[in-house]
Amino acid sequence: MPEGSLITDELRKLIGVSSGPIIFKVEEGAIQRYAQAIGDPNPLYNDPDYASKTRHGRLLAPPGFTGWPVKADRPTDKLFETLAKAGAPPRVLDGGVEFEFIDPVGAGDVLTATTRISSITERETRLGKTMFTTVEITFVNQTGNVALKSRSTLIQF
Repeated sequence: MPEGSLITDELRKLIGVSSGPIIFKVEEGAIQRYAQAIGDPNPLYNDPDYASKTRHGRLLAPPGFTGWPVKADRPTDKLFETLAKAGAPPRVLDGGVEFEFIDPVGAGDVLTATTRISSITERETRLGKTMFTTVEITFVNQTGNVALKSRSTLIQF
């Protein structure tokens, strides 16, 4: 480890390691409640009769719904503890998230989420030495297709 580096050998060992899976079912009522909460009147998210007549044949989840169904058992729940045990700085900021939507997510889907730390880097910022951890979560549906991926950045100092 370079002198004064925030990245310990234990942190380096976490890069590329996957955790999970977490499995959950996407429910019709949850999709409707989420669409109502964000004020999206799209019948594809709200009206089961309308949605059943579309090419999808079911309610689809609005894009922002992707992280919501795992709220009770989030793929990242143990991540912070794992990073702390490996020597990561204690203060954490959300550095943002990006989504890659590949296959529609809808009512009745069973998604399997797997989490992986894809990179840990550091650089000098106004906060001092700062560590940037990129976490990827891959959501695979019941047919084995990747439905979506998320990439989050944690800023630790």
